[in-house]
Amino acid sequence: MEEIADQTFFRYCILTLIFSGPPTAVSLKFLQAPYGKHNRTGWGPTLSPPIAWFLMESPTLWLTLLVFPFGRHALNPISLILISPYLIHYFHRTILYPLRLLRSSSGKSGFPISIAAMAFTFNLLNAYIQARWVSHYKNDYEDGLWFWWRFIIGFMVFVAGMWINITSDRTLVRLKKENRGGYVIPRGGWFELVSCPNYFGEVVEWLGWAVMTWSWAGIGFFLYTCSNLIPRAHASRKWYIDKFKDEYPKTRKAVIPFVY
Repeated sequence: MEEIADQTFFRYCILTLIFSGPPTAVSLKFLQAPYGKHNRTGWGPTLSPPIAWFLMESPTLWLTLLVFPFGRHALNPISLILISPYLIHYFHRTILYPLRLLRSSSGKSGFPISIAAMAFTFNLLNAYIQARWVSHYKNDYEDGLWFWWRFIIGFMVFVAGMWINITSDRTLVRLKKENRGGYVIPRGGWFELVSCPNYFGEVVEWLGWAVMTWSWAGIGFFLYTCSNLIPRAHASRKWYIDKFKDEYPKTRKAVIPFVY
């Protein structure tokens, strides 16, 4: 009975993740979350960005580590290998990225608590889904070569995306520090192709995760990432063009090289 209740709850969580994507994408076409270059007043009290990032991303670590041991595959070395890229990404996003912001002027403007609370809620939902799927509901660990082919291909995509994401974030933080918190046109590398290579990298990461997990849990996360970051990248490109006018390279796409 408990197993059936758990399966039902898990199923509803995945449906919530998948069906929250479209309304998120539609709403972000009209209203951008007020942090970073889109920062503005009117969203209530704020936190320091490094603290906000640490708090709102933290469920991806502590909740994953709480949920995982209760899965029937918790002691399976393959499930531990599979969850590792997810944890590595979020160790960077929860610990290392806020520390980088702390050392730069990027961390000086306020981050609305309301936005951090929404992100915290999403991460509670998503951390539970990913940890529960990998540790309990995934049932193809014995598929041999088919599992490992998917894992290797997905992992290569994931690593490529993470490299793009981290190096692009480092460039943005460095430019903000060098210009005392102001904005300039980023140049070089993936910035020559898209306005937001950091978002492109994250989209690629979670595409790789979807391939590695081969699941609706992974696909749902990938689709939500697209719903959240692609409209924001489009708005960021428009922001750059409005601010820098003809200086900004018009050939740069928003987030997907040569496409969008």
